[in-house]
Amino acid sequence: MKYIILIGDGMADEPIAELGGRTVLQKARTPNMDYIAAHGKAGLARTVPEGMHPGSDVANMSIVGYDPKKYYSGRAPLEAASMGIELDADDVAFRCNLITIEDGMIADYSSGHISSEEARELIQTVDAELGKDGISFYPGISYRHLMVTKNNFGAETACTPPHDVIGEKKEDHMPKGKDSTIFCELIDTSMAILAKHPVNLNRIAAGKKPGNSIWLWGQGGAPAFPLFRDMYGKTGAIISAVDLVKGIGIYAGFDIIEVPGATGYLDTNYVGKAEYALDALKDHDFVVVHVEAPDEAGHMGDAKAKIQAIEDFDEKVVGTILQGANSMAADVTILVMPDHPTPVHLRTHTSDPIPFAIYSTNEKHPDNATAFNEVDVREGSYGIVYAADLVKLMIQRHT
Repeated sequence: MKYIILIGDGMADEPIAELGGRTVLQKARTPNMDYIAAHGKAGLARTVPEGMHPGSDVANMSIVGYDPKKYYSGRAPLEAASMGIELDADDVAFRCNLITIEDGMIADYSSGHISSEEARELIQTVDAELGKDGISFYPGISYRHLMVTKNNFGAETACTPPHDVIGEKKEDHMPKGKDSTIFCELIDTSMAILAKHPVNLNRIAAGKKPGNSIWLWGQGGAPAFPLFRDMYGKTGAIISAVDLVKGIGIYAGFDIIEVPGATGYLDTNYVGKAEYALDALKDHDFVVVHVEAPDEAGHMGDAKAKIQAIEDFDEKVVGTILQGANSMAADVTILVMPDHPTPVHLRTHTSDPIPFAIYSTNEKHPDNATAFNEVDVREGSYGIVYAADLVKLMIQRHT
């Protein structure tokens, strides 16, 4: 038996009046996910333990079979692993977004999805000016970058994810608590440095949002994961354009598979991810495919874009995987799910249970679910499960 997990980040949502009281999953045309739900078994999963922030880090860790209550130490350390940054025992990694501040308001958490090339120039300038006294900045992908401190500095500072406070005053959400004065100074000084940077002047001239401030959040030290093969007796690989998801895979001991054209945005190479996943199944037991696009549309508050992203995920990823799995010599079990809801009217994550469905190419006893969405999966046989148990559940179905 081979296993594949298909994650449409942030697909789940809440009923929207403009959609006739339906969610975007109910509105979107998703024949392939509906097939999995109708011909397999379905239910709802809690990906975020009670009391934990509903971030993609926590949620995806759960889906890959690691209980965040035991293993979670922060978002940024996972991204550091993906970026090849080795953390010492007393290092603290921070997520360092390039964001847009307009008239004192947090206008955009991604600087208009700034290109990696432009962002690299900005972060290198920030590091040259501010990277000292045990503080270093590292360029990443698009708006997603890292800052690392020494001697556990900032480990207890309270920081806010920028995508949670779009349209709100910057000063209301600056770092607070222990060591926060330094981090507030770093953010304010970065604005002075970046305001007249040629990259930003060119972006403004082109009608694009500038990356005119850093924003620090999601900090933590290096986690200690047991290897996936030691926990579950299976080899694994992961496909994602998002550093934090790759970082989970690295700590789990997965092979990281890079797909040309995978962007972590609406223009990602959906089909390429599916084709590379099918190829990876030839020499791996478990393959995880993560697609960020629906989550990005949710953060933008764009229901139309989110519906399109879900339909693209269904057609180009799930459809390609289904076709390939049904023609493979080995039986394949497919789990499809979001990691958390990203309601378009909230533009941020919630911790509500999310729909999931599991289908095997040798499935003999499907349940009563007929479609893949927040409502129809309630007719499934699984009820509500803890997402960190899903990997074990997938394996136990065939042992």
